[in-house]
Amino acid sequence: MTQLFFSDYHPSERPSAAPQPLVIFGAGGLGREVLVLLNQLNEAGANWDVCGFYDDQPPATPTVAGLPYLGTAHDLNQTQEPLAVAVAVGSSASRAAVVARLTSPQLTFPALVHPRVRLAPSQRVTLGAGCIIQQGCILTCDITLGRFVFLNLCCTIGHDAVLEDFCSLMPHANVSGAARLGTGVYLGTNATVIQGVRVGASTTVGAGAVVVRDLPASVTAVGVPARAIINEQ
Repeated sequence: MTQLFFSDYHPSERPSAAPQPLVIFGAGGLGREVLVLLNQLNEAGANWDVCGFYDDQPPATPTVAGLPYLGTAHDLNQTQEPLAVAVAVGSSASRAAVVARLTSPQLTFPALVHPRVRLAPSQRVTLGAGCIIQQGCILTCDITLGRFVFLNLCCTIGHDAVLEDFCSLMPHANVSGAARLGTGVYLGTNATVIQGVRVGASTTVGAGAVVVRDLPASVTAVGVPARAIINEQ
């Protein structure tokens, strides 16, 4: 786990550095949104040189948002120089599968946090490699995010919450204080997990659902209050 400090996500506080090459894995709509995030980070003082997109499903055109499509995960693993990668895949399971395929030691996975998301050192927030936090998110204090956690627009995370590796929160999802999401949990748009509740690994919580009691692993839960309807194993 990597502790982020103020200067790590406010790049304008750091001296200027040489451009750092970065590619986006995921050439769909989320990939284009992550490109917007990277442009916003550069406007705030970062220096990412976004080279293009990779995806195992080639796009319909040779360019995406003005940048070239560069190939598949196999092609990306052939890189001979250090290269940062942003994995723009919304599904928790699919994102984990992509990361498992990206095996080159030349690849690194920086945490990318929108420049207007406040993360002061006094908040004691830890982020794992590959986390992406989009605009409008609010994180309070003493929070742990594992590797490759994705927070879409305007999510909120309360005190002492833990989100394990590959969790995915869609826009306006809310995780209350001391809640814990297991590996690969997916919260749909406007889903809420109330204080102290645990959600088991690989469980999907549907859009608008409110989780008021613990959920087991590998189920889909919907409704208010949320109830498990499908066992995915």
